[in-house]
Amino acid sequence: MREYLLTLCITAAVTYLLTGPVRKFAIVAGAMPEIRARDVHREPTPRLGGIAMFFGLCAGLLVADHLPNLNDVFERSNEPRALLSGAALIWLIGVLDDKFEIDALIKLGGQMIAAGVMVLQGLTILWIPVPGYGMVLLDQGQGTLLTVALVVITINAVNFVDGLDGLAAGMVCIAATAFFLYAYRLWYGYGIEAAAPATLFAAILIGMCLGFLPHNIHPARIFMGDSGSMLIGLVLAAGAISATGQIDGDALKLNFGGTRDATHAMLPVFIPLLMPLTIIAIPFADLVLAIVRRTWNGKSPFAADRGHLHHRLLEIGHSHSRAVLIMYFWSALIGFGTVAYSVHSASMWILFAIVALSAVGLVLLLLPRFTPHIPRWAESFVPPRYRRRKGAASTAPAADEADATDATDAEAEDRPPVGSGVNGATAVGTRSRFEDRHKAESSS
Repeated sequence: MREYLLTLCITAAVTYLLTGPVRKFAIVAGAMPEIRARDVHREPTPRLGGIAMFFGLCAGLLVADHLPNLNDVFERSNEPRALLSGAALIWLIGVLDDKFEIDALIKLGGQMIAAGVMVLQGLTILWIPVPGYGMVLLDQGQGTLLTVALVVITINAVNFVDGLDGLAAGMVCIAATAFFLYAYRLWYGYGIEAAAPATLFAAILIGMCLGFLPHNIHPARIFMGDSGSMLIGLVLAAGAISATGQIDGDALKLNFGGTRDATHAMLPVFIPLLMPLTIIAIPFADLVLAIVRRTWNGKSPFAADRGHLHHRLLEIGHSHSRAVLIMYFWSALIGFGTVAYSVHSASMWILFAIVALSAVGLVLLLLPRFTPHIPRWAESFVPPRYRRRKGAASTAPAADEADATDATDAEAEDRPPVGSGVNGATAVGTRSRFEDRHKAESSS
């Protein structure tokens, strides 16, 4: 565990320290696209944050290769080299897209090629567990198709959810943490050496996200761009493929007590890998809804719009930060709930806890629909927006509204125009974010 933590910390430190220089390079290189109709931020913000994340990945793999215990992963398996090859290719495609806005079909082809490169080097799904039957061996063609599909789906799921400051990095960090606990349990708890590469990939992915998040939280000073979102999606998919598609079925039978018990133990984490992962269920749901929505409206599935889940949270009244925290909450609930269920699947308390936390999450989700009435004595303990107006505010609401309008107009006149600064993304102010939603969809 100490070597995994050291690898994580080195990855996070390298990513964090390189993000600042990468931001300056992105500004000089002009990797700051103009504000689009579907964007939430108000100022042009540099991209290319994936450059720092990629070098963090390289640093993590380099450090792990020189550690006594983790070095065995590189000697016994070619999976780390396969990951690095696929990551380098997808990262290069993302950098070109951040700078030149390449076509969506070209990116899709690049994703498939990156997945194929990993397959050629041995990182592929060899068998799948089937409930009530056991392990089903796949031939080369079936394994390749399933691996490529899983990689492409995961990459695009993460890419689709990258719409708010810190959202994609935080959700993938939560997912990677949950996956690390599961893979580490297989490797250390049951002595299954085939789970060691997946554990290493998850630790490095956590470090990449933690190192980038301080620069990306609201208001973001830099975006990861496609070079970052596609990269972390590929790393997450590689860990999932390694943990579920290459672990020896006989080892599972030996450690879990039989074929059915082994399949049951793998079921909570494996079945969602076809869709692709329980731990990124929310990004995947957003991906499916976006494809259905765009196809239903007669548009291309790759056409951008403002109908994603995080956009809808802003639409119903959540602030930027609260929308991100709500997405974090649901990701953690699904990811860690799945891991807990895989450990103690017979415990009803886990199901009760998940249901209770889901109810809490629904209340938080619908919180803007309620207008709380705070007693006078409790107003000092709540945010200003929940406090009652004092004095003349109750007797002259129209005058106050006029003054507020004048003040807003004056502030708008003094505010520098959009694009004049490079301070990072900020949430939209007093104007409605989504009143021109259909117009934005048609223009994008």
